[in-house]
Amino acid sequence: MNATATRRLTTAQALMRFLAAQYTERDGVRHRLITGTWGVFGHGNVAGLGQALVEYADVMPFHQGRNEQAMVHAAVGHARQLNRLSAQAVTTSIGPGATNLVTGAALATINRLPVLLLPGDYFASHAADPLLQQLEHPVEADVSVNDALRPVSRYFDRVTRPDALIASALQAMRVLSDPAETGAVTLALPQDVQAQAYDWPEEFFADRVWRVRRPAPDPAELAEAVRAVRAAERPLIVAGGGVHHSEAEEALRAFVDATGIPVASTQAGKGSLRHDHPADLGGIGHTGTAVSDDLARTADLVIGVGTRHTDFTTASGTLFQRPDVRFLNLNITAFDAHKLAARTLVCDARTGLTLLTDALAGHRVAPSYEAEYRAGKERWERVVEAALRAEDDNAVPTQTHVLGALDAVVGDEDVVINAAGSLPGDLHKLWRARSPRQYHLEYGYSCMGYEIPAALGVQQAAPGTPVWALVGDGTYLMNPTEIVTAVQEDLPVKLVVVQNHGYASIGGLSESVGAERFGTAYRHRAADGTFTGAPLPVDLAANAASLGMEVLRAKTVRELREALTTARGATRPTCVYVETDPAATAPGAEAWWDVPVAEVSARPAAVDARAQYERAVADRRRHL
Repeated sequence: MNATATRRLTTAQALMRFLAAQYTERDGVRHRLITGTWGVFGHGNVAGLGQALVEYADVMPFHQGRNEQAMVHAAVGHARQLNRLSAQAVTTSIGPGATNLVTGAALATINRLPVLLLPGDYFASHAADPLLQQLEHPVEADVSVNDALRPVSRYFDRVTRPDALIASALQAMRVLSDPAETGAVTLALPQDVQAQAYDWPEEFFADRVWRVRRPAPDPAELAEAVRAVRAAERPLIVAGGGVHHSEAEEALRAFVDATGIPVASTQAGKGSLRHDHPADLGGIGHTGTAVSDDLARTADLVIGVGTRHTDFTTASGTLFQRPDVRFLNLNITAFDAHKLAARTLVCDARTGLTLLTDALAGHRVAPSYEAEYRAGKERWERVVEAALRAEDDNAVPTQTHVLGALDAVVGDEDVVINAAGSLPGDLHKLWRARSPRQYHLEYGYSCMGYEIPAALGVQQAAPGTPVWALVGDGTYLMNPTEIVTAVQEDLPVKLVVVQNHGYASIGGLSESVGAERFGTAYRHRAADGTFTGAPLPVDLAANAASLGMEVLRAKTVRELREALTTARGATRPTCVYVETDPAATAPGAEAWWDVPVAEVSARPAAVDARAQYERAVADRRRHL
């Protein structure tokens, strides 16, 4: 009997070699699963994973990051652009490097996007105990700061001996490649184990393909879904991010063309239909369009496709008001399919929509319903035009004028990235998505600081594509460090910095809930504790330039449009900086959002806000 062939490598070397041989396959097309590794090195990973990345530089691309959280954001943007069929790894030292991963991991898992986290850890042997940056727990010696990653990871393991990596690495790949399970995956790697050698079986390094399933629905569930759709008089589709992840956009369009059922979209689902499709009604919920929210209030069947039904989508349980409204959820994850006491269709979005279309052959909504929502769409288009169009090219632009200028410059292939502040609401209402990948909003975690690093990951996934990161001054100040990485890696991302001297979104919310915009403006603090002085003398454009970007300043609508045009054609990282007129030019919220207001207060603003809150919350219902 022949002995099993082995290869003697360190644990870190074996992991890099293993990752380089992993692939996904869907619809007969193969993709590399781990396309590269981001890293910031310290004593917990430089001698193990750092050396391994040098050893295997020819098969594992390395990207040098500046901030650990930002590296995860870059990897998440990369995975989303590639429809979750590829991911990236992120390695950090122990201690603060590892704990900086927590926010990014939460964002990845909440948004169901794959990223592999490889933080260093304490010595498994406890030979050096406590070591630099080690957390000592008085009764649980096997706890480290990496345990903070457990609740935000879809899979977690601490690899305390070399051969344990074999099972853990395979489980990690299984979760990363499973569309129903994916999210952040953490393999905590003690620094002594990283450097230990082991005789690895050659089979561990063989090319391995993880097939991404397209499960079909249960026949009984499909038959019930068909009956529900046929019985509905005012059905409405809510398209979520699952439409994009499944590459189901064409299947959705075919379903809509056949049935006439209109589509409203979540932040993650926007672009599921082109904006000019007659059945595309735009965003839904608190930041949705008037036509979407009006139809939602009278819908008798809400068909969720790949959506989690968050509070922004349901207007905190107040949007779907018809007494007999029922829900049908098509989702690859049973956990999400069962929300809102829905009929379930647990399956891949493309597969499920195709089978529904076939089974509903000949069925179509009433012509009067189509005429109603098309008329509503036309009315909303006039609202959009008025918000985006500036009457005077020499005026200081408002935030919606910034979006209008960008809309006039971008092509169908451009990608627009945003995550937090007042921009997501304006974009959800007003942006006219021209392709499935153009609208890239991270709103599951709405994480300030996501946009710039995510743009890097998207640019890596789509070289040659114009990629725009839209940020307000608040978000910029949270995490601008990856500008340096963009310069270093020659990634020609386009950054649009909107300066409005504070937290515009949360300032408006603060006012509406009786908190009087306290602590939301970037201004000098007065003697009485209020922030009412002049704006701070902060020059974000100069900061971006100091980090290596080409910077274009725009003061008028005309200058803005010219700067955006120049930036789109730039071949190096470029920033367009614009100070906006703070006047509100976006349409107001069409639906409520629950932010509890102080029940008692001595301040009139809070008393008035509480009265309004009690009127709104009375409309909430639990769908059973």
